[in-house]
Amino acid sequence: MSETLSAGPTEHSERVHALDALRGFALVGVFISNSLSSFNGRMFLPREQALALAAPPLEAAVNSLFGLLIDQKFVTLFTILFGLGFALQMTRAEAKGTSIVPMYRRRLTVLFGIGLVHMFGVWVGDILATYAVVGFMLLPFRKCSDKAVLVWAAVLLFALPITFTVGQRVLPVVLNGAAEAERAQKATRDEDAAHRAELLAGLSSDSVVTSQLANVRFGWAGMNNPNRPLLLSIVLGRFLLGLWAGRRGLIQDVERHRKLLRRLAAWGLGVGSVIGLLVMVLNLVYRGVASPPGWLAWLRTPRDVGYLFMGTGYAAGFALLFQKERWRKVLGVFEPAGRMALTCYLMQSVMGLCVYDGWGLGLIAHTPPSRTVLYCAVLLAGQLAFCHWWLARFRFGPVEWLWRSLTYGRAQSMRRVSTSAAGAAGVAH
Repeated sequence: MSETLSAGPTEHSERVHALDALRGFALVGVFISNSLSSFNGRMFLPREQALALAAPPLEAAVNSLFGLLIDQKFVTLFTILFGLGFALQMTRAEAKGTSIVPMYRRRLTVLFGIGLVHMFGVWVGDILATYAVVGFMLLPFRKCSDKAVLVWAAVLLFALPITFTVGQRVLPVVLNGAAEAERAQKATRDEDAAHRAELLAGLSSDSVVTSQLANVRFGWAGMNNPNRPLLLSIVLGRFLLGLWAGRRGLIQDVERHRKLLRRLAAWGLGVGSVIGLLVMVLNLVYRGVASPPGWLAWLRTPRDVGYLFMGTGYAAGFALLFQKERWRKVLGVFEPAGRMALTCYLMQSVMGLCVYDGWGLGLIAHTPPSRTVLYCAVLLAGQLAFCHWWLARFRFGPVEWLWRSLTYGRAQSMRRVSTSAAGAAGVAH
């Protein structure tokens, strides 16, 4: 039987509930991270104004805890889960005797289209298009050994970023001299600041058209970002870690891997916390310095390593806790959000714009960290409630339905069929 005919969406009985809950949990952190760094406009403000928003003791504490526990850690976790999901799709396709490649390419092509619409039509911070592009790069690794996958992950996550950072800092000096390199870096910083100021002015407008046109211009200008190769390398490395974890069944079979997961949780949270504390202290030390020392830029790779360790520690700890009946009831609240993660991710962008942009509540560039977290809590509670309500009636989230329908070339059945109705249909048949 051809792959097109035999392939189909994952049924509820086939789902890994711990993975769905973990994905939903990751989305909570992703929304908080996006809200504190982007939706509320902080990353587009001049440095002095951004620091002023987080100057009071409460705001400084919230901001520090955000940097230590949330910032980029949940994005890292979410990225790893993408690779793990690929491993599950590959395993299921092999069990059915089909090839994953044609279906997976169609999935990525549709995801890329959704990502572009999101990036230029809603929010410039989209990650879906990047995931789709890097997803194609993941395909050649499907037949690599576990050892080769880990070696490539190490190269992409450690060796290439270090080489890239050294090249960015050293080559301009060697080729053009220190003074010219500094002038070029200043020009780049000034241009970036001008783009950010233009975007902030657009997002502050009470016109949806003006706001979204500013979003489009900023997104287009960022297409030639010199750091894009570094981003692609890191995302692919995280995908590969997820691929390895999925092959090993770390989340699917926790009991079998309990000892390894405990080590991953301990080392991940331990090393991630140490690096996070170091970064937090340096940020506090140099927060009032007008021109922080240039050597702080060399902390980019260690900081990314901290994100990786902390994200891994969260995943392992979550998986272990999910095996306990009491914790499963608590953590299971995230499962519906994980089952409709694409819908939730896009919905979070819309919620963020409605709260912060000028045509919405107009809170952009005026909301300190503590209030941003409070808004996040309210919005996330509403989103989780919506996910539970929706999946009690439908098989997929609305965007998941679109994604699957376009991937398989036919409209998917949306309504859930009750057990009694399914049984009656079987008897009648």
